[in-house]
Amino acid sequence: MTAIAVLGNGRVGGSLAAALREAGHEVTVAGREPGAAADAARTARIVINATPGDGSLDRLAALREELRDKILVDVSNATVDGPDGLPAELIHPGSSLAEQLQEALPATYVVKTLNTMLFPVMTAPASLTTAPDAFLSGDDPQAKQTVRDLLVDLGWRQEWITDLGGIETARATEAAILFVPHVIRSSGFVPFAISIAR
Repeated sequence: MTAIAVLGNGRVGGSLAAALREAGHEVTVAGREPGAAADAARTARIVINATPGDGSLDRLAALREELRDKILVDVSNATVDGPDGLPAELIHPGSSLAEQLQEALPATYVVKTLNTMLFPVMTAPASLTTAPDAFLSGDDPQAKQTVRDLLVDLGWRQEWITDLGGIETARATEAAILFVPHVIRSSGFVPFAISIAR
């Protein structure tokens, strides 16, 4: 059992928290309020950022001390929405939210994952007819192994998890969010994930 704080109590945070509790972890959920987020992060070993990506950097940078020596699992994408409310542009072109977080939080182990799919797939990967991929980006191998174990607890098979390398590889997975609005307009809000055919 691991003490986990999920920052963000929307659809993404709520579904992750419920699945991790079901897997036997001790989970605290906090909204975007600074005090609640700080309290939750302070007592956790792992913190999951499920807050909207456009405000994540400022929100989490303010928790620098609370996040010291913790693993920060970033599942958000930092985008500017178009008129229809769907992602239209990246906020950090040429970089990534994950890289910006690692720079702002040098004593925290940032791992990017689960950001290349619609949120229902995060906790039910086997529900898709084709095996999905979950990608890991991060500079610390031990932190990535811990996150890999969490993914397994969420129903991900080992062969569905791909370690892409350092935190800079999050640029590629974060850019994949630009597929999402086109897929939704084409097929509707049906669960899907980016997958590598092998």
